[in-house]
Amino acid sequence: MTDREKARWIRGRTALAAFVVVTAMAAGGMWFVQVSDRASAVDVAPKTSAVQDVKEDGRQSGGLPGVRDCGRGKPEIKPHVITLTCDDAEMVATGITWKLYGPREALGSGVVQVEKSDAGVAADAGFPATFRLLDPKRVGGAVAFTGLEVTYEGSTPLGNTTEMYNLA
Repeated sequence: MTDREKARWIRGRTALAAFVVVTAMAAGGMWFVQVSDRASAVDVAPKTSAVQDVKEDGRQSGGLPGVRDCGRGKPEIKPHVITLTCDDAEMVATGITWKLYGPREALGSGVVQVEKSDAGVAADAGFPATFRLLDPKRVGGAVAFTGLEVTYEGSTPLGNTTEMYNLA
């Protein structure tokens, strides 16, 4: 091999190595962005309000309706967690902050946490959503919201943009 051919061979090999490195970094970066988007949606959250430590807003006050987790227990005002699928607790609304909480409806936002068997993905996932509590009724001696409308802000766990849940 002449010096000229050797130099050309080295440049070709260097270019191939650079291409492989850049492609690997780009693919890894795309994977990392997708994983971090899901992870940054919400930190690890408790699966039910029963195990949630922070309940400072959860007291009955001023005759406002509360939320009974899975239709049981005493209604909680401004809950931070609401279980959506009570049979298996695989879908849970978490990190809820309430923008409006009145006697007829409440509006808030948070994240729906979905375990991998419902999400159809390889890991648990979080989906940002807005929440609307509605239909307050007297239940078990206290006033409680009986309906929940969930509207997803992007991708959805079940393919629907809006879902309705019965909280009674």
